[in-house]
Formats: sequence, C-alpha cells, structure tokens
Amino acid sequence: MRTIQVIACLFLIGVSTVAFAQKNYTKTADKMFNSEAYYDATDWYKKAYSQTNNPAEKARIIYQIATCYRHMHQLDQAALWYAKAIKAKYPDQEAYLQLATMQKQLGNYADAVVQYNKYKEKVPAASVDHYIESCKQAQEWIDNPTRYTVYPEILLNSPQFDFSPTIGPKNNMVVLTSSREGSTGDKMDWHFGESFQDLYIATRDKKGKWSEPVLLNSTINTEHNEGAACFNSKRNTLYFTRCMNIKDRNMGCDIYMAPKRGNNWGDAVLIRTKPDMGGDEDSIMVGHPALTPNDEWMVFASNMPGGYGGKDLWKMKYDKRTKTWSKPENLGAAINTAGDEAFPHIASTGQLFFASDGIPGMGGLDVYKASATGEATWGEPTNMMSPINSSSDDFGIVFERGEDKGYFSSNRPGGKGQDDIYHFSYQPLLVKLICNVYDKDTKAPIPYANINVAGTDNSLYEVKTNENGQFEFDALRDERYINPGYTYTIRVDKEDYLVANDKITTVGLEESTTFIKEFYIQVTDTVISLPEVRYALDEWELLVNNEVSSTDSLDFLYQVLIDNPTIVIELQAHTDHQGKAIYNKRLSQKRAQACVAYLTQKGIPAERMVPKGYGEERLKISETTIRKMKTKEERDKAHQVNRRTEFKVLSFDYVPKSVNKNEQ
Repeated sequence: MRTIQVIACLFLIGVSTVAFAQKNYTKTADKMFNSEAYYDATDWYKKAYSQTNNPAEKARIIYQIATCYRHMHQLDQAALWYAKAIKAKYPDQEAYLQLATMQKQLGNYADAVVQYNKYKEKVPAASVDHYIESCKQAQEWIDNPTRYTVYPEILLNSPQFDFSPTIGPKNNMVVLTSSREGSTGDKMDWHFGESFQDLYIATRDKKGKWSEPVLLNSTINTEHNEGAACFNSKRNTLYFTRCMNIKDRNMGCDIYMAPKRGNNWGDAVLIRTKPDMGGDEDSIMVGHPALTPNDEWMVFASNMPGGYGGKDLWKMKYDKRTKTWSKPENLGAAINTAGDEAFPHIASTGQLFFASDGIPGMGGLDVYKASATGEATWGEPTNMMSPINSSSDDFGIVFERGEDKGYFSSNRPGGKGQDDIYHFSYQPLLVKLICNVYDKDTKAPIPYANINVAGTDNSLYEVKTNENGQFEFDALRDERYINPGYTYTIRVDKEDYLVANDKITTVGLEESTTFIKEFYIQVTDTVISLPEVRYALDEWELLVNNEVSSTDSLDFLYQVLIDNPTIVIELQAHTDHQGKAIYNKRLSQKRAQACVAYLTQKGIPAERMVPKGYGEERLKISETTIRKMKTKEERDKAHQVNRRTEFKVLSFDYVPKSVNKNEQ
C-alpha cells in the first residue's frame, strides 16, 4: 500500500515540527511516529531498541521501525524489519500480512504468496485469497504486457521526488512536482528528510530534449508544500494542491487556483471544498485536482467524511454564473474503495484515470481507467496492466492527446530518484505482408509481377514486384496496407504465367505480425505435372483408399482452373511401356476422360478440358534405361514415374458462359 509518500508527500501534508526531550527514546519515537514524522522516528526507535531489554518491547520497536520504512516507501528495509519482527515473536499476526504486501510491492510474487498463506494459517477468518490471485494475475501481466512502451524522462528527474506531471501552458511544456534541491524555503520535510515539494516547469525543444526544470513564481511556490496540479482547457488557469506548514498545528491540504499573468501566475486563491466542522476541517486533505475537458467538473482526492475509507475521489460542478463550485459529491463505490484513490486525470476522450491501492493489483498504487457513463459519472475501472503498472507505485498519469502517449510517475526500480517521471506511448498492432514471386521451374525471382490484394475492409491494392521479385505491404502514406481484424486475398499473375492465389487473415491477432508469402508460378508454354493420380491395375477409375487419394491431386488442377478462368487445357494421361501399346493407349484415354469427368462434376465446363491419352508414347524414363536397372524396386519406381497425369494450356481465350456457384 502506498502510504506516506502518496498520502502525505504526494498529498503534500504539512505537519508542524515538534521538539521532544531526548531522554526517553521510546516516548520520543512514538510521538514522532504519531505525528507521521517517520524519517526521524526511525532513528529514535533504533536508539530505543538498544535502551530496552524487554523482549516484547524490542519486538514492538522492530515492528514500528518496519512500519516507518513502509511509510517512507523503503520497501526492502520494510520487508527486512517485518521479517525481524516475526522472528522476534511480535504477537500481532498483521506482521505476516505486511511482509506479504512488501514482497508483492518488491515484485517477489512467489514469496508474497507464501506469506499470504502463512497469514491465512495464523488468521483463518482472514480473506486474502484475492491478494494471492492478484499476485498470479500480476505475473501474467508482466509475461504478457500491453503494447505501451515506457521509458524514464531522465532530464526531468532528479535524485529526489519527481512526480505528478501535467501538460503545461503549451504542448511542449510540463509542470511537475519535485523535492529537488533549490526548492522554495529552507526547511526539511521530516517525513523523508528532504526538501518540501514545489511546482517546476520544463520545456521540450524541437529535437525532443527537455530543459532543466525551473520553479514557478512565488505566488505559486511558498515555504509550504505545493504540487499535484492541472490546467483548465485554455491553459490560462492553474489549479494545484497546497499543504500548509503551521507550527503546532496538524494541517491538511487544499486546492488553489491562479490565473496566468504574462509569463507568470497571479495570486493563488483558495477553492473551498471542506465541510464546516468547527475548525476540525483544517486537518482534512484535499488535493490532486482534475478538470473535465469542458472545465465544468472538477474531480479531486480527499479523506473528508462520507467516503469509503482512506482517500476517495470526489467531484464538484462549476457554476459560471455565480463563479462558484458546488458541494462535493463522492464518486461512489464504482470507483472508490476502502483503500486510497488519488491522482485523477480526465482525458480528452472523457475517460477517468486514477491511482488506487484499494483494488488488488500488481503491488502498490496501480493506474486504472474508467469509461464515462454520463455527466461526470464513470463505470467499473480496469487495470492498465504492465508496463504502465508494476509491483511498485504507479500514479499521476496524464495524456498528451487521446490515449496514445503521455506521462506518469513511478518509483519502480531503475529510476534516478525516489519517484521519477516516465513517458509512455501506445504501439499499435502492426501487420506487414511480404510477397516473393518465383518461377516454379527455375526458382528465379520474377520482377514486375502483378500482385493484387483485396481485403474484407474494402481495400484493394494493385502493385508490382521489384527487380528482385518482391513487394512489401508495409505503410502507404501513413496508412496501413494490412490492418488487424480482416481477411485478405492475394492474387499473383504475370504474362505467360499461370495465376496463383493465397489468403491471410489478421482476425484475432494479438501482437504485431509479418506475413511472408512465397509464390512459385508456372509458365504456360510447358507441360505441368500434377501431384500423383493413381488407378487400380488395368482400371481407369480414380484410386481412393487409405494410402492415396487421387481426387486430392485433381483438386489441385481444379484450383488452377478456378484461378485462371479463361484457359483451356489438354489433360494428358500416360502409362508405362508394360503391356501392348494399343491397350495402353486406350487405357490412358479412359483415364484422362475419368479425370475430366471428376472435374466436370465439380463445376468446371467440359469444353475447357480436352482429355488425351498418350499411352506409352511419351515415356519420361526410356525402356532401355529401365532394363539396365539392377533391382526390381528401382524398375518399379521408374515405371511409376512414367505412369503420370499432366496438363498443358492450349489457349487463353475461353469466355465463361456464366458464373458457377462452385467457382465463387
């Protein structure tokens, strides 16, 4: 669970500095802890640990140290100290649950499952199965990431906290929250031992290089915490979060707005959102403003009364006539949980994006999106999955335009600082088709062959192969030739060659794919052998049994005739030289006629086929050569070569009388 780093640092909580006597280390540490000054509390607890000899108190102190590290989001240290607390026999079984949570946020999903199961054994009534399932789901998302690419914006990041970016006054600008050196004021945030947060702005040049982020002017940045901002649609008004730091008072956070004044920003004005609670409302945290594209609604995060637990997302409507905001309304159970929901962003598409740790996800805070269901209402959220989300905290997403690219914050491993800003872009599913055309006999590439591709998306492309017999269907004037979700038929032809056809489908594709199709087309001035066609001994009926299917071979010729609807062929049947020549001649003629009859039954007009039996007139292997063969096996194979069925194109001028439905 994202704790103080998001709830306090990112929510920009201001808590007054308290000076304590240093004699009672435990008392001082507990006061620091209760004031959420976890950075200092850790040191005091470590001093207190060496001061006491009570095993139970030692175990409690160890647990408190672990919790401090958890709030400071030093997860590896938190996991180490929770494990120590368990070893020291800390009585609260919550230690197992916290250790499991730390392991999950560290990405150690298998170890997390072990600890969740131990917690189930210790607390049988507890329900953690959904966390166990989320660990398995997270690993699946990592193994099968979405098509977003993610990389850190190195020039925007520092060794400190850099987070919650938003598109600036211009598209080439971003405004971000940072605790980097040089922030306004000289005080230290006792939560983390770093400077308080301020708002910075950076500009990207035409080459895509970011400038060094610089502070916004003093009407925005003060000695208090500022951050988590957004702009109105005209980008001439800045809305941001400010958390006051007032001595001896536990102050919450509020939303402010400031109009643009030339190159700077005017005085910040408080937007009243909190209920009247007799002064107790000062400690309520309100922040992370986000506006709908028409500036009519503001969505923000708050822990004000009436929520579902932790921080919830709320909304309020702007009245242009009175220039006031309506009373805040909770977004409801469809969005909010018992955990924390924060960092909303409403894209130009109307979708709501936000971060939550209340929905079992990949680890800490995950980014979710929800589609609009009405005016300022949204439906069930869905996880953005990997690589937008990770086992760490991922939050503060903002889109440049549409849903193609933008920025978000994360403290995932490999960054430059505590939190870093990352850029993301959506990589569309790309399909490429490469066609290679060859001469079937010589295997040589055929240049300038015609390729026609027709798709069920009503596309039709007519191109020619290059000098190497190839054409790549990649991109055409920033549009794709081949798109996901369709079927494409491919026709290849060339003068003096038979046509070849094929088909590809992109329906159901889930990742970018390159189809490579090779076409071996046959010249028409030659005799073309069919795949094997067999007959019983001294018979002319097509042989079909468990070993051979002569009809399958003739189906090849059927497709050739369909693909080339204007050709007339001579269908040739040949025998070996065994038997009498006149008998072989008659037998081969009947076999040729049997082939024509089969094709006629399938719908090919009889006038397109001339059956011709050649008997033993055209042996491929001569009788003399066969006699010289040493074994009967060799001679039988040679006879089989001579017993063949072939065809030859006689003309290209056949005019179909009508379209047979079998040819469609």
